[in-house]
Amino acid sequence: MTKQNNQSIQALQWTGDSLKVLDQRLLPEQVVYADYRDSAGITEAISTMRVRGAPAIGIAAAYGVALSVQQHFSANPVDWRQRVAADMDKLAKSRPTAVNLFWALDRMKTLLQQQPLNPVQAVLACAKQIHSDDIAANHTMGELGADIIAGTKGILTHCNTGTLATGGYGTALGVIRSAYRRNPVKVYAGETRPWLQGVRLTVWELAQDGIPVTLCVDSAAAWLMKSGVIDWIVVGADRIAANGDTANKIGTYSLAVLAKQHSVKVMVVAPTTTIDWSLENGDHIEIEQRNQNELLPACYSKENSLVSAWNPVFDVTPAGLISAIVTERGVVLNPAGSGVGVLK
Repeated sequence: MTKQNNQSIQALQWTGDSLKVLDQRLLPEQVVYADYRDSAGITEAISTMRVRGAPAIGIAAAYGVALSVQQHFSANPVDWRQRVAADMDKLAKSRPTAVNLFWALDRMKTLLQQQPLNPVQAVLACAKQIHSDDIAANHTMGELGADIIAGTKGILTHCNTGTLATGGYGTALGVIRSAYRRNPVKVYAGETRPWLQGVRLTVWELAQDGIPVTLCVDSAAAWLMKSGVIDWIVVGADRIAANGDTANKIGTYSLAVLAKQHSVKVMVVAPTTTIDWSLENGDHIEIEQRNQNELLPACYSKENSLVSAWNPVFDVTPAGLISAIVTERGVVLNPAGSGVGVLK
């Protein structure tokens, strides 16, 4: 592992023969990259949340396939496809909620089915394209979202949706970055239980950009909204159903319900790769349940303890509570009326 200077922070860095992954579990105290040279390492990095954020997970998976092809094609040009398929199956099981993961794997499967003359070169080029396309999409979404919230005095965001969660720039944080560049706006970030990604990642990342941010505990959100300082809640997404229902970090649904009570608008920012066209509504979105020991203090983790934990890391916000869904292909206002079909 290597330590990096804060000025060159990227969640994922392709070196030419390996993928360097920023271990986000150690931020902000330590900035440490792990170097992965095979698909198994990438699978483990995703499942243990060294890399997280739906777009970043998809990009990492794409590079994981590239490493798998590079490894197996070079070792055995005869049965390498079976070995790569097995690696892709393991990648698919690493995190169940982020649809970008499956989108990236499907794109790689389609490419390999075309039997390119140089599969190593072809899959690597595809992974790099997925990475660069995501960065471009983030900048587009940033400007589209900033157009909508022009003149806003206060924004509350949840979880982490910036450079750390994407190929670069960010989805919801990309909008905040673009909006702040035009006209400094007051930014609030929830701590985001249970992983404290607001505390550890979002406020740190904004500070790296020179954007002032105020941290608040999740349970203070209602009182913050009632104070009148918040106009918009701006969040990302891990999966969006065809009707506009949106899965995001646990606590997003609560914020949307509170926003309706306080006449605060809700914006979801995500690339179209996050839309799962096969799901009619959010009732069909699989919600990842993490190990209860990630939430419980050690004293309650012992066998036969009377204390247990319910640890879903996502919830689903109905489209009726969302004011705008922003993608690189355009914006859907009040998606409850028509869903997101216009973006297809």
